[in-house]
Amino acid sequence: MQPLSDVESFRFRGRDYFVKRDELIDPLLSGNKYRKLYSLIQTPAERYRGITSYGGTQSNAMLSIAALCQQKGWAFHYTCKLLPERLKANPTGNLKRALELGMQLHEVEHKQYDAAIASLSSPADTSTLLVPQGGADPIAELGINVLAREISQWQQERGIEKLNVVTPSGTGTTACYLALALPGVNVLTTACVGDSNYLIQQMDMLGAVPLNLRILENEKKHHFARPYPEFLDIYRELKEAGIEFDLIYGANMWHTLLQNIDTIEGTILYVHSGGLMGNETMLDRYRHKGL
Repeated sequence: MQPLSDVESFRFRGRDYFVKRDELIDPLLSGNKYRKLYSLIQTPAERYRGITSYGGTQSNAMLSIAALCQQKGWAFHYTCKLLPERLKANPTGNLKRALELGMQLHEVEHKQYDAAIASLSSPADTSTLLVPQGGADPIAELGINVLAREISQWQQERGIEKLNVVTPSGTGTTACYLALALPGVNVLTTACVGDSNYLIQQMDMLGAVPLNLRILENEKKHHFARPYPEFLDIYRELKEAGIEFDLIYGANMWHTLLQNIDTIEGTILYVHSGGLMGNETMLDRYRHKGL
């Protein structure tokens, strides 16, 4: 089996790691979004006419779905909360690129958002597919199983007995399915959206949380997608060491991993979750805050 991405050695703060470079698979369909959308990438274009989804206006999943639909010739309808007037007048980052790829944006008021999302959950038209926020759906399992087979093959080739696979979590879809597919491996993650209890609730919707999945805790509570000096510092340090990670998930995961590093035995393989396109707008936010 030819892997979709390579594994590279990575030395950071005097310790050796391995990084699976999933962010290099495709510039727009990259990282865990490629894996989550893998089954749709393999789906014949005539199977669907369109995809609907919802979430934040700088979502990496939004951009990846927009790229997929553009490739397939499918319509893409995306529901979000009302945009700030400044962003509506001058779209930036993932939003700008998704709109350029043909995404049709549907804004709803904050108080009507939950009802609007609920109305999407049962589309009458079977030629239109609903992809939940962040790609948190059983449809993601196929692609993550492909990733698991690549990791298992690499582990066997290297003769690694004790392997820890690290990946950050929003909904926990990637971490949960990876742990299920790799029962002999420890899968380490951290909650980047909400806290660990929220993450467990999200994964419970996919099935029982595997026993080989460990949620690492950060010493400090961080709010999702908010600028933090420590995240910017570790982002810069990692980039100087040779690999750029995203500022929302990757920086959080590395920051948390390093706090827990002395409790982890064995080889560490970090699965790069992509999302680098979102760094443009996050760096703008850091500049705006004077960081």
